[in-house]
Amino acid sequence: MFDKIFTRVAAAPISWGVCEVPGWGYQLTADRVLAEMAELGFTHTELGSAGWLPRSAPELRSLLEDHRLHLLASFVPLVLHDRAAADRSIADAIAAADLLAACGATCFNTAPVTSLDWGPRRPYSDDEWRHLYAMLTRIEELCRDRGLTQVVHEHVGCVVETADEVSRILDNTDVSLVLDTGHLSIGGYDPLVLVTEHSDRVGLVHLKDTRKAVADALNRGELSLMAAVQDGLFPPLGQGDLPLADIVTTLERSGYGGWYVIEQDCALGAAEPPPGEGPVRDVAASIDYLTSLSPVSDTA
Repeated sequence: MFDKIFTRVAAAPISWGVCEVPGWGYQLTADRVLAEMAELGFTHTELGSAGWLPRSAPELRSLLEDHRLHLLASFVPLVLHDRAAADRSIADAIAAADLLAACGATCFNTAPVTSLDWGPRRPYSDDEWRHLYAMLTRIEELCRDRGLTQVVHEHVGCVVETADEVSRILDNTDVSLVLDTGHLSIGGYDPLVLVTEHSDRVGLVHLKDTRKAVADALNRGELSLMAAVQDGLFPPLGQGDLPLADIVTTLERSGYGGWYVIEQDCALGAAEPPPGEGPVRDVAASIDYLTSLSPVSDTA
């Protein structure tokens, strides 16, 4: 399947350990990661953590052009449930959207975080949820004005994590979602069910495989997210427990024509792997898996 639509498959810096979660540890240089992306055949990438790539549009465009890459999207953490944070959050959203639009990106991945330092999760009141919905509507408008598609990213440790919280977004807003197969499944929402019942709400796909045993330990509080990732929570595609072939096939049959992002979260610790080793090998294995899938017409 993906040998025919690889032009719709993008890379993500998190697959090289460049993560937006605070305190994630060692990050490889942008030049090394971008070079390895290009060597693997990618043409598009997401932005990565704050400061990892330039936040000046001319500098960012120049760096990406040096590696024959284009910008697709960015994970944008915003505090959306707190009325007191509204002005700051809208200003941050505008700055992110302006950069994305100036660099030719198409998707704005809204991540409703508990706080800018990713504090602990807690229950939210109905009023806080209503404010979050209203903020998503405001961000939808500012994205649309800049030619971007807003996609809400469910994520472990964020306000939208569990199946109930994803359902709240589906039921109370019209926004599109990032279908992150790994984070959805950890939160208790079967990604195959979502693409079967709500394929029209999928605006971007983050493809992760997940090991259920490690996810269960994470959900029981026995592991932090970073420890779970280092324990193999997200293996290369096809080596975990998710029905990724069925998910992709269902999406393609539904008429989905958007992007897929290979996003295997990893955490490097403190050491840099030698050239040609480390995360690039796992990403190559994920590409091999995707290109091995049968065309949709062969499975109909």
